[in-house]
Amino acid sequence: MLRFKGKGVYGAIAIGRASLLVKKSDEPSKRVNIESVEGELLRVTNARKKAHSQLDEIYKKAILEVGETGAQIFEIHKMMLDDEDYLESVESIIKNQGVNAEYAVSVASKTFSSMFENMEDAYMQARAADIKDISSRLISCLSENEFTEVSLKESSIICASDLAPSETVALDKSLICGIATVYGSVNSHTSILARNMNIPAIIGLGEEFLNAVHNGDTVAINGYTGEIFINPDKETVTSFERLIKDDKEKKLLLETLRGKENITLDGRKVNLYANIGGVENLGAVLINDADGIGLFRSEFIYLESDSYPTEQKQVEIYKSVLEAMGGKKVIIRTLDIGADKQVDYFSLEAEENPALGYRAIRICLDRTDIFKTQLRALFRASIYGNLSIMFPMVTSVWEVEGILEICEEIKKELDREEIKYAKKIEMGIMIETPAAAIISDSLAPLVDFFSIGTNDLIQYTLACDRQNPRLDKYANPHHEAVLRLIKYTVDSAHKYGKWVGICGELASDLSLTEEFLKMGIDELSVSPSFVLPLRKKIRETDLTK
Repeated sequence: MLRFKGKGVYGAIAIGRASLLVKKSDEPSKRVNIESVEGELLRVTNARKKAHSQLDEIYKKAILEVGETGAQIFEIHKMMLDDEDYLESVESIIKNQGVNAEYAVSVASKTFSSMFENMEDAYMQARAADIKDISSRLISCLSENEFTEVSLKESSIICASDLAPSETVALDKSLICGIATVYGSVNSHTSILARNMNIPAIIGLGEEFLNAVHNGDTVAINGYTGEIFINPDKETVTSFERLIKDDKEKKLLLETLRGKENITLDGRKVNLYANIGGVENLGAVLINDADGIGLFRSEFIYLESDSYPTEQKQVEIYKSVLEAMGGKKVIIRTLDIGADKQVDYFSLEAEENPALGYRAIRICLDRTDIFKTQLRALFRASIYGNLSIMFPMVTSVWEVEGILEICEEIKKELDREEIKYAKKIEMGIMIETPAAAIISDSLAPLVDFFSIGTNDLIQYTLACDRQNPRLDKYANPHHEAVLRLIKYTVDSAHKYGKWVGICGELASDLSLTEEFLKMGIDELSVSPSFVLPLRKKIRETDLTK
């Protein structure tokens, strides 16, 4: 048994036979001197037309597989085929060097993909794969070769150096139970497609992986942990079979509840959203049929970076989330660094009690350059979907006033620069300190919504460090003080016509669901896997009893 570790793109479990992807398009294009430049340019024009036609067909198939939002990838590929800089490069090589079109496209592809790969922004780096994909398609149309050759006869784990978006959609989904690649990026269009197609996928397994795996090998893939086992032993197979059984039970629950409303027996509608930490969790949100994203933890962008993420990098990440959700509400929490989430390049001083220290909105209001970069990115991305922004660790009115003032500054900057942004973006705050809960009647008029972060609210209310397991018996989430603060917060929000939700772990506590709904909670946001069990609980609840 061999074990490899990569990065999970979509959380699911699978066992299948390895099927190595053989690509004719990977073969280098030979340089051939030509007699007619005009004839070669005409070949490029005809090949582009053929490639456009193929992409139209793939687009239609993709709509059925992943929906209109996911299928937009291939509209982007068509635009790339018509990019003036790319075409000028191909034509220039043909004219100046007197060489065949296949070779010219191959050189242009290498130039443009290298340019993207060398960019600092991770999202832009991932676009290199799209350049290679359209170039390979163009070369295959020029040479009239098949774009990809792969034969699937049984449930297979596709193993490849990398996988292009068009190849992902072209494969027979009924025979794919997983994808494993040497290279790749969580921001790549292939990764987005894998998530939308609910295929467990692992990227970045390293070059040794393809040397170790052979066609027909038994492969076990864990998209949650990023682990993959080649020819697993009996114990590992048994463990995976148990995990697969659990996944199937969840899917059965999904089938009965998919598309159903989160409505109580007496007709009370509740919004049910999902909490996520990054783009890689989007597939779980979609497959679990959440109404939207109630908490996108933007700090993970910072935790996964070696330096401060640029405005453009953040724009692309937020954009990808908003587009993937197709108009559903996406609530992005601003930077929540500090306490148990430390980032070296922030150079935060050591504190005796970091949970009560320099963290979250306190850092943002002090180091406004970091805060403004994130806010500019959020506002710029807002045109791509239904964005709401919320701010963590608020304790005072002056903090909210300071936040809103900075937001107005950002809007004026963008107006001057003639950069578009959504004119109506909901602004909310997290209620996770007793102070915020107690003055929630003063905070409510300033914002559009409250989201109660019960993890910290319990910690601060009961004076129990949630990182200390010795205090578990004291950190009672059902403590009357905690529930009273939640009820008062709900009443304060509703007094001013504002909605209020819960995004902490307590939202998934089914023993409290009925009580929360009776308090008047409008929204619950939980880990994606809890969405369906919570929907079931809501639909079985009668608030008149």
